[in-house]
Amino acid sequence: MSDHVFRSEYSMEEIENNFKDVDFFSGIKEGLEEALAYEKGKASLETIARKKSLPDVNVKAERESLGMTQKAFANVLGVSKRTVEAWETGRNTPSPTAKNLIYLISQKPDLVLMLQEARCEYSP
Repeated sequence: MSDHVFRSEYSMEEIENNFKDVDFFSGIKEGLEEALAYEKGKASLETIARKKSLPDVNVKAERESLGMTQKAFANVLGVSKRTVEAWETGRNTPSPTAKNLIYLISQKPDLVLMLQEARCEYSP
């Protein structure tokens, strides 16, 4: 059996620096705890799979940081004003797609203009 060789454009020092703040033990421990909770029926796979993959968003804070009304923000996201109201009051939570879009907008606010323009172009 031949040995596998790992080749990288990065030096060993760069690789080590990239992972210096990663606590692998905690990640493994957390994964085992989640597996145990699932086995005992205290967690669903959907909850575990999405827990780390979805960004945390504060809908109201993001909307206000853009200086937008609920109606305008809803238009950009392609949802109703009532949906945005429900998210902001905690009556409902954004879908995974909406969370990702709100997160992207928080990172690149100029996406709002692009989305507004796109909605104008494709409106009947």
